Amino acid sequence: MTKMEIANLVHERVGLSKRESAELVDDILECIRGSLASHENVKLSGFGHFRVRRKNERRGRNPKTGQEIMITPRYVVTFKASPLLKAKLNQEDES
Repeated sequence: MTKMEIANLVHERVGLSKRESAELVDDILECIRGSLASHENVKLSGFGHFRVRRKNERRGRNPKTGQEIMITPRYVVTFKASPLLKAKLNQEDES
């Protein structure tokens, strides 16, 4: 699903104009991006939560050459689905 598809769903279900719907979706995603960039976790009730995690420096290997390299420390975003979302996914598989 793309941002435009989400904006179209908002347009259809809420009744905002297509432009307003697209701006709303962009604003929400920008809020989430900003929170994650500030190393804040984001929890969306009934959907799941995004966590910012720090990965330490570690030794890795270049798959092409096999040469050992050091992978620099960095932050990554992880997502964990809520129990409600997991139940919904499994419910649809059983149908």
